[in-house]
Amino acid sequence: MSVIKHKEQRVGVYIDTQNIYHSAKNLYQSKVNFAEVLKKAVAGRALIRAIAYVIKTESGEEKGFFEALGKMGIETKVKDLQIFAGGAKKADWDVGMAIDALAHAPRLDAIILVTGDGDFVPLVQYLKIHVGCQVEAISFGKSTSLKLRESVDDFTDLDEDPSKYLIGRGKIAGLIRRK
Repeated sequence: MSVIKHKEQRVGVYIDTQNIYHSAKNLYQSKVNFAEVLKKAVAGRALIRAIAYVIKTESGEEKGFFEALGKMGIETKVKDLQIFAGGAKKADWDVGMAIDALAHAPRLDAIILVTGDGDFVPLVQYLKIHVGCQVEAISFGKSTSLKLRESVDDFTDLDEDPSKYLIGRGKIAGLIRRK
């Protein structure tokens, strides 16, 4: 489906950092170039807000990454990694991301979800039907829910040009393996 994207459109970008990070790591043994992903998501429109939902680990080694996101104009919302008895770990921002998108939607024309997680399909449907927002998703297609792809107004597949959206040493090996 083709959508209209024009420079006056007010956009909000909501980044499911864990989802996109693990997709790049698993598919390409690489890291995400969030500056390029944000640029692609905004597509020359009026960026109102960009938020990355991140997890703080015990070691705190991600602090530099959080600062880099801030320098790109991406706000970070931080949650501590939950560690349960028995060693199980949980890091989930889905509800927080959905609540923010819903809260900001009345002041936006387009909402861009940077995720491949199919759990966001009800959010997409609600935003389209009840708020009237254009909803887009951007993610690595190989790890994106088909239901999410079908529910959004526009899907950008980062797998179509992965070298543009990746940084790190595993990138080349992953691209060669694809061929």
